[in-house]
Amino acid sequence: MKSLRWAGLAVFTAAAVALSMTAASAHDPETPEGQAAARAFLADHQPAERHAVVGTAAGVPCVNGKADIYPCKNVDLLSVLPLASMGGGNGNDIWGWTDPSSGKEYAIVGRTNGTAFVDVSTPTAPKYLGNLPSNGGSSTWRDMKVYKDHAFIVADFISGHGMQVFDLTRLRTITTPQTFTADVLYKEFGPAHNIAINEETGYAYAIGSNTCSGGPHMVDIRTPKSPKNAGCVSQDGYTHDTQCVVYRGPHTQYQGREICFNANEDTLTIVDVTDKARPVQLSRKGYSGSQYSHQGWLTEGQRYFLLDDELDESSGTDKRTKTYIWDLADLTNPVHTGTYSSPATAIDHNQYVKGQHTFQANYQAGLRILDVSGVASARLTEVGYFDIYPAGDEAKFNGAWSNYPYFASGIVLVNGIEQGLVVVKPNLGGTEPPPGGRFENTADVQIPDAGAAVTSPVTVSGVSGNAPATLQVNVDIKHTYRGDLVIDLVAPDGSTYRLKASNNDSGDNVLTTYTVNASAETANGTWQLRVQDVYRADTGYIDAWSLQF
Repeated sequence: MKSLRWAGLAVFTAAAVALSMTAASAHDPETPEGQAAARAFLADHQPAERHAVVGTAAGVPCVNGKADIYPCKNVDLLSVLPLASMGGGNGNDIWGWTDPSSGKEYAIVGRTNGTAFVDVSTPTAPKYLGNLPSNGGSSTWRDMKVYKDHAFIVADFISGHGMQVFDLTRLRTITTPQTFTADVLYKEFGPAHNIAINEETGYAYAIGSNTCSGGPHMVDIRTPKSPKNAGCVSQDGYTHDTQCVVYRGPHTQYQGREICFNANEDTLTIVDVTDKARPVQLSRKGYSGSQYSHQGWLTEGQRYFLLDDELDESSGTDKRTKTYIWDLADLTNPVHTGTYSSPATAIDHNQYVKGQHTFQANYQAGLRILDVSGVASARLTEVGYFDIYPAGDEAKFNGAWSNYPYFASGIVLVNGIEQGLVVVKPNLGGTEPPPGGRFENTADVQIPDAGAAVTSPVTVSGVSGNAPATLQVNVDIKHTYRGDLVIDLVAPDGSTYRLKASNNDSGDNVLTTYTVNASAETANGTWQLRVQDVYRADTGYIDAWSLQF
């Protein structure tokens, strides 16, 4: 079993980089591999760049393999916001938030000295809203995720950093850049390398902390401003990154249970965390070619797992970026079925799967987009890229740290160590299922006063099987007397589900979520929200509605 010992503090500044290898590190300092990774990362440090691409109304299309100064394929450039324009430092992790009330999209940009918040709802002209300073000093490694309109932020190196909780709805009224303070500080660990959140269950997993032998420190965040310690996963020691989900994959014994897929330095380690007091390690599997298991993500359907290894390119003779493909038909015995080798020679870092593509941030090679539709045959195909580090493609720690591909608009955020926030738009052809199975219509439909019913369609694609028994119908209807309204959901085959009957409720608007047992319906096809005003004197319109599978 690996162990983690914390005995000091490392400091990263623009002028100097100092690291004690017995100190808190982004990699387990008890292992030679972790020490080597930290040394190599810090040795490649470069100052932040100041190149900006902001305010071009149409962005910069990828033409003949270039957009502005950047090599590209099937990915257009929308903007670049340098680090100097959003609080300074060097860049690290990134995540996104969509405001449910307005649909506005925001970037949450990790930096060595804090977290920047940027309005990217006009992606060609990103607007910096302010900075949440780091709690207690600078850190090369900062990470954040989002749950219930709150950001949860951790940092490595800093002994007293803890987990910052920031209410993102505060951004709605910001017109000039602010210096923010956290709403809550969770203090039951100090430094942590990374954080994962299962949005379905409301649990956060801080990893690489000074607790739980470096394994997942579980936090109940179902009430975001009242986080509570939920327990430890420490059987396999230090965890570098994880994805935790409610499992719906092919291994029937574990369907419906909460499962974490951990990159544990030299293994893929799978743990059942349904019972937080008694987590159960299901498997711990090494693989040929492993040097430092870094991070990975499940494909749609949860049958396959794509794992990246942070040191295999720099350690071996084959410098091509590699992605390790795992078949998870049996969670107790995952099988490494093949390895994809990129044409680029760079270190891989963070990747996220959306639909049939995985979006990889591969340091000097930038954003690389792979088609995963052939994963059952252990085949991946590169279909696009955007290289934010045009100076070279070596196995060094510069360029793209991470990316966020889950906005409904289709834009992708890339955070560069030296470059800052790079906003791009892939043009891959076909239709990607939206993040989290959410399908939405935001076109206004007028509801005639005491007139015929009107409908608003949503076309669902890329969802396997039937609709769930807990299909969520999110409705936003503006009306001056909601009791007048009769609301139905119409399935693709014409079946009708009554959501709301008329009544004497004189309140304004219908802004709510209905739950429908639609398990008898095929998921894919055109669903309709049907609304009728059955009494005179009041008017309104369907503002937006969505289905959440």
